Amino acid sequence: MKRLVIIDGLNLYLRNYIVNPMVSTHGYPIGGLVGTLNSIKKIIRDIQPDKLVIAWDGSGGSQKRRQTVKEYKQGRKPLRKNYKIDGMSEQTEKENMVWQQQTLMEMINEMPIMQLVLEFVEADDIISMVAKSKKFAGWQKVIVSSDKDFIQLLDNEIVLFRPIQNEVMSIKTVTEEFGISPENFVIARAIAGDKSDNLSGVKGAGLQTISKRLEFLKENKMFSLSDVYNACLEYEGKVKFYSNVLEEWDKIETNYKVMNLTPPNISAIGAQKINYILNNFTEEINATELKRASVKHGFGSYEWSEYHALLRGMIEKNK
Repeated sequence: MKRLVIIDGLNLYLRNYIVNPMVSTHGYPIGGLVGTLNSIKKIIRDIQPDKLVIAWDGSGGSQKRRQTVKEYKQGRKPLRKNYKIDGMSEQTEKENMVWQQQTLMEMINEMPIMQLVLEFVEADDIISMVAKSKKFAGWQKVIVSSDKDFIQLLDNEIVLFRPIQNEVMSIKTVTEEFGISPENFVIARAIAGDKSDNLSGVKGAGLQTISKRLEFLKENKMFSLSDVYNACLEYEGKVKFYSNVLEEWDKIETNYKVMNLTPPNISAIGAQKINYILNNFTEEINATELKRASVKHGFGSYEWSEYHALLRGMIEKNK
């Protein structure tokens, strides 16, 4: 069974940016850049993919969903690093953060790794499209992200690897842990809300309560919002949970519209662009340019030999 790894690029980059205090020989932070390169190398070594895709948020990626919920992803607290670079202003730090990401993407372009980004499209939608693509039917798809939004995509071929938690989530593990099957997880989250995206839920309706009061969501069968609404009508006035759900039904419908990744929120033209890359990508490695870039950006002693071997191994698998 061939294996495709799909990485949530910004999720992986921000994690490394926060925790890695590495400074270049020029005296500026490069922890996000080098740390993410190391993480990608580890993912290739451990998961051994035949192909690897990295999806990034496009500029204005959240705008479509903000048309539905104005507060979507608003009011997030600034990133809190677990280290401090003395002498850097807040503006310089922001510029450095952007520079590291841009440099990272430029270096990945010299690898046999597909990078996908579309203006006004979030990485979540690109990941959904790629994971469900007919091109990879029969492949095992491993989504790499700490974001629980991707649980809704899990099926017999798709699993979620959460690197921070070091756990692999599948249909079985999700159903056992939450009492909710992946295909119904987006409904449950629409009721519970998602604080990280500034989406409020129904009062007193956490995932544990939802699995208890809407027990049928555990079944390996996709239910609709109408099924949930009718189930709550049956018990309205008997248990507060059901009344609360009905009272805040408009909020649930809105949350569902924002959270749902199937189908992905991508235009026909955007989908054509992604499919073109998936079907025409040339897998090459420019070892000379990678070495030159690492020297230029102040981490010239970086050990590339294992990385090159892993990347060439991916190329060989697809010949």
